[in-house]
Amino acid sequence: MEWLNYHHLRYFWTVAREGSLARAAARLHVSPPSISEQIHELEAVLGVKLFRREGRNNRLTDAGQVVLRYAEDIFALGRELMSVIKQQPATHALRLYVGVADSFPKLMTNEILRPVFRLPRTTHVICREGKIEDLLAQLGAHRLDLVLADEPAPSSLKVRTFTHPLGESDLQFCAVPPLARTLRRGFPASLHEAPAFLPAENTALRRTLEQWFREQKIRPRVLGEFEDLALMKEMAAGGGAFLALPGVVARDAAARYGFRIIGPATGCRARFFAISAERKITHPAVKLIADRARASLA
Repeated sequence: MEWLNYHHLRYFWTVAREGSLARAAARLHVSPPSISEQIHELEAVLGVKLFRREGRNNRLTDAGQVVLRYAEDIFALGRELMSVIKQQPATHALRLYVGVADSFPKLMTNEILRPVFRLPRTTHVICREGKIEDLLAQLGAHRLDLVLADEPAPSSLKVRTFTHPLGESDLQFCAVPPLARTLRRGFPASLHEAPAFLPAENTALRRTLEQWFREQKIRPRVLGEFEDLALMKEMAAGGGAFLALPGVVARDAAARYGFRIIGPATGCRARFFAISAERKITHPAVKLIADRARASLA
């Protein structure tokens, strides 16, 4: 059995955190070629590539992400060991890896995650954002503890996951005040051919809205489509188009961006889920997140 060289692992860990060989070399007070050689030796032992080049930066491969997670835990334990030996009690931080789908409201993410930082045990949160398909793949590879999404995991998914409903909300159409006043007259028919910003086609919210538009015989004039709802709100704040938001965040968004409510998408519901790799949630931070979300959506 070949033993892991922790000196090599530390070089890898530093490059991963710094994002480039040059910055890692400056921090470690060694030359970039020396670091590169050490990392190549680690890759040879593990039999995988840990980095790929993107311009001047080093980006982690999927295998590199896994190794980084273990390295973080290894060095955290090392620091704890040194503290214990020096009789300076330390509590090993609980690590929580959360994936947040692009289409999951950021304001809601903030409300859900905030209580984690008040747990009795110090909790270090690593939050990743992306497409739900990519996040579920990371969940299946145990690189995430939880995924927050606005749709359940598809039944066709090849990895074993469990979907935990968090709650649901109504949908409200919003816009900046002048446009909102105009569109309130004759709502919902007023939305026909009105300028709109919509979620991307591959999202649950977009599918829900498309069905509602068909039922109401409404065809808005789509000016933009967004995977990131936060960006969509920023764009809509400049005026020129209406958008639809879950009611649970619409009031907060109105205060932040100056929106006014036009009216509801009657009968439409936005649903929210926590997806885990275990049927029964046991991670204390994950359990708190699920409980907090259900309470806020009740």
